[in-house]
Amino acid sequence: MMRLYDTARQEVVPFSPGPVATMYTCGITPYDSAHVGHAAVYLTYDILRRRLCDLGHQVECVRNVTDVDDDILRKARELGVHYLDLAAEEIARFDADMRALGLIPPASEPRATSAIPDILGFIGMVLDRGFAYTAGGGVYFRVSSFDRFGQVSNLDRETMLRLAAERGGNPGDPCKEDPLDFVLWQPSAPDEPSWDSLWGSGRPGWHIECSALALRELGTTIDLHGGGSDLIFPHHECEAAQSEAATGERFVRHWMHVGMVRYQGEKMSKSLGNLVFVSDLLKEWEPAVIRLAIVAHHYRSSWEWSGGELSQAAERLERWRAAGQGDGALEAVRVALDEDLDVPGAIAAIDAASASGRGVSSAAGLLGVALAE
Repeated sequence: MMRLYDTARQEVVPFSPGPVATMYTCGITPYDSAHVGHAAVYLTYDILRRRLCDLGHQVECVRNVTDVDDDILRKARELGVHYLDLAAEEIARFDADMRALGLIPPASEPRATSAIPDILGFIGMVLDRGFAYTAGGGVYFRVSSFDRFGQVSNLDRETMLRLAAERGGNPGDPCKEDPLDFVLWQPSAPDEPSWDSLWGSGRPGWHIECSALALRELGTTIDLHGGGSDLIFPHHECEAAQSEAATGERFVRHWMHVGMVRYQGEKMSKSLGNLVFVSDLLKEWEPAVIRLAIVAHHYRSSWEWSGGELSQAAERLERWRAAGQGDGALEAVRVALDEDLDVPGAIAAIDAASASGRGVSSAAGLLGVALAE
């Protein structure tokens, strides 16, 4: 049986979906190119999907695109372009990068702007059930009305407030009854896109799109929800609260998060500008080398990108190819992946098998690494 760490339960627990495993992973906000931190997240879920398929499951994976929010609107304003033109350009670049790295395409990749009617209906459900209020032309989720707030992050109020301030939660908004309340619908600035609603023209809040898209694409309860660990709070905490408030049912059976990639001593992020872009790496390195360099770290760990990982991965790939075709280490890789997606352990098993002269193409393929040049 596969076992994975569950963020909400804070322990490694069995993960046993039915014949069809439903998975929702938070996708990009397309205002800049995909970097190594993005790739680390999506490669993790790609390997999980491969192992689930290997176990006989059909995997329905949805990965959203946040093509309207504060960040993309700010960047479009700076560049003097339409936000959807910026989104289209960056989505195409992202898809090309992920395709080059060998990711299995998601079953669906819906955009937030495609879901405005769903979002409006979802907000109506939350209001009707008494978990939200209107103020200042917007709609806010009332955290005090939902007694399970904190179930995903397990954080205390002080920490929540600090992270909300750091990560766009705007606890100082004077329209809020409580600083931890979060926006479901907000008035648009004069130069921002706007849609009509019962509460006034405006646009969605940050968290609401994922809840509406997950419900539309996968149903009330999904098997696994994931993203980078920086999304645990506030994004996933708020998502869980509003989803369960709207439907009255459990939103996610298993929460799985990927550690951060650091570069130059800081988390690799667009806001800091310390980015290593996948598209730049692809100009110099074979995609399989980049993939191997990134997945060599356990998904839950945070780690520092130095660039030296690429040379090591290139040497490893040559050794695996030299060993030839075969099923060497395949069962060992399956065992490693079933124990909290231990990709470093799987790689060590393939290293040992290739060093003894056994072909490892099947085992490498389970990690998404094709040995044929």
